[in-house]
Amino acid sequence: MTDDTDFEREPTQLYLISPLEVGGDFPQRLERALDAGDVAAFQFRVKDIDQHEAVRLAEPLQAICAARGVAFIVNDSISLAKRLKADGVHLGQDDDTVEEARKALGMDAQIGVTCHDSRHLAMEAGDAGADYVAFGAYFPTTTKETKHVAGTDLLEWWQAIFEIPCVAIGGITPENCVDLVRKGADFIAVSGAVWNGDEAEAVAAFTKAIAEGMTPA
Repeated sequence: MTDDTDFEREPTQLYLISPLEVGGDFPQRLERALDAGDVAAFQFRVKDIDQHEAVRLAEPLQAICAARGVAFIVNDSISLAKRLKADGVHLGQDDDTVEEARKALGMDAQIGVTCHDSRHLAMEAGDAGADYVAFGAYFPTTTKETKHVAGTDLLEWWQAIFEIPCVAIGGITPENCVDLVRKGADFIAVSGAVWNGDEAEAVAAFTKAIAEGMTPA
Protein backbone atom coordinates (compact mmCIF):
# COMPACT_ATOMS: atom_id res chain seq x y z
CA MET A 1 0.00 0.00 0.00
CA THR A 2 1.43 3.36 -0.93
CA ASP A 3 1.28 6.49 1.16
CA ASP A 4 -1.03 8.07 -1.44
CA THR A 5 -3.68 5.35 -1.21
CA ASP A 6 -3.21 5.05 2.53
CA PHE A 7 -4.51 8.55 3.18
CA GLU A 8 -7.41 8.56 0.75
CA ARG A 9 -9.40 6.60 3.34
CA GLU A 10 -11.57 8.14 6.00
CA PRO A 11 -9.78 9.28 9.17
CA THR A 12 -9.30 6.65 11.87
CA GLN A 13 -11.74 7.06 14.76
CA LEU A 14 -11.82 6.07 18.41
CA TYR A 15 -14.06 3.22 19.59
CA LEU A 16 -14.46 3.08 23.38
CA ILE A 17 -15.24 -0.17 25.17
CA SER A 18 -16.68 0.00 28.66
CA PRO A 19 -15.06 -1.46 31.73
CA LEU A 20 -17.00 -4.30 33.33
CA GLU A 21 -18.18 -2.01 36.13
CA VAL A 22 -20.42 0.73 34.74
CA GLY A 23 -22.40 1.74 37.82
CA GLY A 24 -21.64 4.47 40.34
CA ASP A 25 -20.04 7.53 38.75
CA PHE A 26 -19.39 5.84 35.40
CA PRO A 27 -22.05 7.85 33.52
CA GLN A 28 -20.22 11.03 34.50
CA ARG A 29 -16.91 9.49 33.42
CA LEU A 30 -18.41 8.56 30.07
CA GLU A 31 -19.59 12.13 29.56
CA ARG A 32 -16.09 13.43 30.30
CA ALA A 33 -14.55 10.94 27.88
CA LEU A 34 -16.94 11.69 25.02
CA ASP A 35 -16.55 15.42 25.49
CA ALA A 36 -12.75 15.24 25.38
CA GLY A 37 -12.26 14.19 21.77
CA ASP A 38 -13.67 12.58 18.66
CA VAL A 39 -15.30 9.26 19.62
CA ALA A 40 -17.27 7.29 17.01
CA ALA A 41 -18.69 4.46 19.10
CA PHE A 42 -19.10 3.11 22.60
CA GLN A 43 -19.45 -0.59 23.34
CA PHE A 44 -21.43 -1.65 26.40
CA ARG A 45 -19.60 -4.70 27.73
CA VAL A 46 -20.74 -6.23 31.02
CA LYS A 47 -20.59 -9.83 32.20
CA ASP A 48 -22.52 -12.13 34.53
CA ILE A 49 -25.55 -9.95 35.19
CA ASP A 50 -29.15 -10.54 34.16
CA GLN A 51 -30.70 -8.63 31.31
CA HIS A 52 -32.94 -6.52 33.56
CA GLU A 53 -29.89 -5.20 35.42
CA ALA A 54 -28.01 -4.75 32.15
CA VAL A 55 -30.82 -2.60 30.81
CA ARG A 56 -30.86 -0.50 33.98
CA LEU A 57 -27.13 0.16 33.65
CA ALA A 58 -27.19 0.67 29.90
CA GLU A 59 -30.02 3.16 29.52
CA PRO A 60 -28.30 6.24 30.99
CA LEU A 61 -25.12 5.46 29.05
CA GLN A 62 -27.11 5.02 25.85
CA ALA A 63 -28.73 8.43 26.39
CA ILE A 64 -25.31 10.05 26.90
CA CYS A 65 -24.10 8.53 23.63
CA ALA A 66 -27.24 9.51 21.72
CA ALA A 67 -26.94 13.12 22.84
CA ARG A 68 -23.45 13.24 21.34
CA GLY A 69 -24.04 11.28 18.16
CA VAL A 70 -21.93 8.34 19.37
CA ALA A 71 -23.01 4.86 18.25
CA PHE A 72 -24.08 2.62 21.15
CA ILE A 73 -23.00 -0.98 20.55
CA VAL A 74 -23.88 -3.94 22.78
CA ASN A 75 -21.28 -6.64 23.32
CA ASP A 76 -22.30 -10.27 22.66
CA SER A 77 -26.05 -10.12 23.25
CA ILE A 78 -28.39 -9.74 20.28
CA SER A 79 -31.41 -9.89 22.60
CA LEU A 80 -30.10 -7.04 24.79
CA ALA A 81 -29.27 -4.97 21.73
CA LYS A 82 -32.80 -5.50 20.43
CA ARG A 83 -34.39 -4.67 23.78
CA LEU A 84 -32.38 -1.44 24.04
CA LYS A 85 -32.87 -0.58 20.35
CA ALA A 86 -29.10 -0.17 20.32
CA ASP A 87 -27.24 1.00 17.24
CA GLY A 88 -25.64 -2.40 16.90
CA VAL A 89 -24.03 -5.47 18.40
CA HIS A 90 -20.50 -6.83 18.54
CA LEU A 91 -20.21 -10.60 18.20
CA GLY A 92 -17.42 -12.90 19.30
CA GLN A 93 -16.64 -16.15 17.55
CA ASP A 94 -18.63 -18.07 20.21
CA ASP A 95 -21.69 -15.84 19.95
CA ASP A 96 -24.63 -15.93 17.56
CA THR A 97 -24.15 -15.37 13.84
CA VAL A 98 -24.19 -12.21 11.76
CA GLU A 99 -27.25 -13.56 9.96
CA GLU A 100 -29.13 -14.01 13.27
CA ALA A 101 -28.16 -10.51 14.37
CA ARG A 102 -29.27 -8.99 11.09
CA LYS A 103 -32.62 -10.78 11.24
CA ALA A 104 -33.24 -9.61 14.81
CA LEU A 105 -31.88 -6.07 14.58
CA GLY A 106 -32.60 -5.03 11.00
CA MET A 107 -30.61 -3.70 8.10
CA ASP A 108 -29.59 -0.47 9.81
CA ALA A 109 -27.86 -2.16 12.77
CA GLN A 110 -24.09 -2.02 12.96
CA ILE A 111 -22.82 -5.58 13.35
CA GLY A 112 -19.18 -6.19 14.20
CA VAL A 113 -17.31 -9.46 14.51
CA THR A 114 -14.17 -10.41 16.42
CA CYS A 115 -11.79 -12.08 13.96
CA HIS A 116 -8.66 -12.37 16.13
CA ASP A 117 -5.64 -12.78 13.83
CA SER A 118 -7.51 -14.66 11.08
CA ARG A 119 -7.92 -13.57 7.48
CA HIS A 120 -10.32 -16.47 6.98
CA LEU A 121 -12.63 -15.42 9.83
CA ALA A 122 -12.59 -11.83 8.59
CA MET A 123 -13.55 -12.84 5.05
CA GLU A 124 -16.31 -15.07 6.42
CA ALA A 125 -17.66 -12.18 8.49
CA GLY A 126 -17.57 -9.87 5.51
CA ASP A 127 -19.36 -12.40 3.33
CA ALA A 128 -22.01 -12.83 6.03
CA GLY A 129 -22.76 -9.11 5.97
CA ALA A 130 -20.80 -7.75 8.94
CA ASP A 131 -20.38 -3.98 9.04
CA TYR A 132 -16.89 -4.19 10.51
CA VAL A 133 -14.29 -6.75 11.54
CA ALA A 134 -12.02 -6.53 14.58
CA PHE A 135 -8.42 -7.76 14.65
CA GLY A 136 -6.31 -8.25 17.77
CA ALA A 137 -4.85 -8.35 20.25
CA TYR A 138 -2.09 -6.04 19.08
CA PHE A 139 -0.42 -5.56 22.44
CA PRO A 140 -0.60 -7.24 25.86
CA THR A 141 -3.86 -6.39 27.60
CA THR A 142 -5.30 -6.92 31.06
CA THR A 143 -8.91 -6.38 29.90
CA LYS A 144 -9.30 -9.99 28.80
CA GLU A 145 -7.15 -13.07 28.27
CA THR A 146 -4.97 -12.76 25.17
CA LYS A 147 -5.20 -15.90 23.05
CA HIS A 148 -4.44 -14.36 19.67
CA VAL A 149 -1.84 -11.82 18.60
CA ALA A 150 -2.41 -9.93 15.35
CA GLY A 151 0.16 -8.23 13.13
CA THR A 152 -0.14 -4.92 11.32
CA ASP A 153 0.09 -6.84 8.04
CA LEU A 154 -3.55 -7.83 8.63
CA LEU A 155 -4.59 -4.18 8.63
CA GLU A 156 -2.64 -3.45 5.45
CA TRP A 157 -4.07 -6.51 3.70
CA TRP A 158 -7.64 -5.74 4.71
CA GLN A 159 -7.42 -2.05 3.84
CA ALA A 160 -5.99 -2.81 0.41
CA ILE A 161 -8.72 -5.27 -0.59
CA PHE A 162 -11.94 -4.68 1.35
CA GLU A 163 -14.26 -1.73 1.86
CA ILE A 164 -15.70 -2.92 5.19
CA PRO A 165 -13.99 -1.06 8.05
CA CYS A 166 -11.52 -2.84 10.31
CA VAL A 167 -10.96 -2.30 14.02
CA ALA A 168 -7.68 -2.78 15.88
CA ILE A 169 -8.05 -3.88 19.51
CA GLY A 170 -5.96 -5.09 22.42
CA GLY A 171 -3.61 -3.18 24.69
CA ILE A 172 -3.67 -0.04 22.55
CA THR A 173 -2.46 3.23 24.09
CA PRO A 174 -1.85 6.74 22.76
CA GLU A 175 1.85 5.85 22.69
CA ASN A 176 1.54 2.75 20.50
CA CYS A 177 -1.46 3.49 18.26
CA VAL A 178 0.16 5.65 15.59
CA ASP A 179 1.54 2.73 13.60
CA LEU A 180 -1.85 0.97 13.68
CA VAL A 181 -3.46 4.09 12.24
CA ARG A 182 -0.83 4.32 9.52
CA LYS A 183 -1.17 0.64 8.63
CA GLY A 184 -4.90 0.91 8.04
CA ALA A 185 -7.02 0.61 11.19
CA ASP A 186 -10.31 2.42 10.56
CA PHE A 187 -11.10 2.32 14.27
CA ILE A 188 -8.94 2.03 17.36
CA ALA A 189 -10.81 0.15 20.11
CA VAL A 190 -9.67 0.92 23.64
CA SER A 191 -10.77 0.23 27.18
CA GLY A 192 -8.15 0.05 29.93
CA ALA A 193 -6.03 2.84 28.45
CA VAL A 194 -8.96 5.19 28.99
CA TRP A 195 -10.75 3.92 32.08
CA ASN A 196 -7.71 2.99 34.19
CA GLY A 197 -6.75 6.65 34.52
CA ASP A 198 -8.10 10.09 33.69
CA GLU A 199 -10.54 9.35 30.88
CA ALA A 200 -10.63 12.89 29.48
CA GLU A 201 -6.84 13.16 29.32
CA ALA A 202 -6.66 9.72 27.68
CA VAL A 203 -9.23 10.49 24.98
CA ALA A 204 -7.53 13.80 24.23
CA ALA A 205 -4.20 11.98 23.93
CA PHE A 206 -5.70 9.37 21.60
CA THR A 207 -7.27 12.10 19.46
CA LYS A 208 -3.88 13.78 19.10
CA ALA A 209 -2.09 10.50 18.34
CA ILE A 210 -4.66 9.47 15.73
CA ALA A 211 -4.27 12.82 14.00
CA GLU A 212 -0.52 12.26 13.95
CA GLY A 213 -1.03 8.82 12.42
CA MET A 214 -3.26 10.23 9.69
CA THR A 215 -0.63 12.78 8.69
CA PRO A 216 1.56 11.50 5.83
CA ALA A 217 5.14 10.97 6.95
